[in-house]
Amino acid sequence: MRVIAELPHPECKITLFNMNQKYIVKFEQGTLEQSYKLSELDLTGGGANEIFAMLDEAFIATVVERFKGMRTDFSAAYERQQ
Repeated sequence: MRVIAELPHPECKITLFNMNQKYIVKFEQGTLEQSYKLSELDLTGGGANEIFAMLDEAFIATVVERFKGMRTDFSAAYERQQ
């Protein structure tokens, strides 16, 4: 897996990877991460620029909200074990 690019964002780290004819977009916030895979065949040939165009602020806002839910869920699971 090789790193293609990183997209700066104040709320999370966004990294684009390429592996086995797939692009993987990974979002990281602290100890949590989310990843999305796209086949190269599903794109129209724009590569990284085409993927970054899809990562608009509306989508990134949903990713950030999902991180909040993930953190809440994990904290609740942790507390149940204490």
